[in-house]
Parts: sequence; C-alpha cells; structure tokens
Amino acid sequence: MYSIVYTTTKDENEAKIIASKLIEQKLAACVNVHPIDSMYMWEGQIKDDREIALTIKTVSTKVNVITECIRNMHSYELPAIISWKINGEKEYLKWIAESTDVKIK
Repeated sequence: MYSIVYTTTKDENEAKIIASKLIEQKLAACVNVHPIDSMYMWEGQIKDDREIALTIKTVSTKVNVITECIRNMHSYELPAIISWKINGEKEYLKWIAESTDVKIK
C-alpha cells in the first residue's frame, strides 16, 4: 500500500520544482532532496556527475501518476525512476496516506 519512488535530477532547482509539484498535487507526503555523486555508463562513456536525488514517500496507487509527472517535468532524456513497496511504523504510514488524500480502513 505504501511506496518509495526514487529519481535523480540535474540540479537542486529541478529537484525542488518536481518535489513541490508532487506535494502540492498530493501525490507525495514527503520528498527528501539530497546531493549525490553518480557514476554511470551513458552512450558508451563512463560519466561522473553531481546530481540531486529525490526520495518520494507515497501510497502505491499513486506511483504511476508520479512516474508520468516526473517524466513530463524532467530534463533528462532517460530519467531514472525506480519504485519499491515499503513497510514502516503504522502512524507514519497513516500520515503518508492522509497527506496524499487516501482514506485508510
């Protein structure tokens, strides 16, 4: 019922624009924004870049909408968008649901 969506962006400005939109639209309860160093293979070359990672806390039913939202706002040709289901402390998970306008039974 709960998921983390992870993506990286080119800079803090892009990260905060995406994070703000996800929270404003109640797609995410919280987005952690943190700088990272990324090494990866792209077009046959090893790249070593400074990026900003987003850890997006949400309900699983909103992962597809979040994915589309990120794709539409992202500057990368192929943004990394990865998600996984999570468990956690009951009251915190309840807060995620409430923050994303999901009613819990």
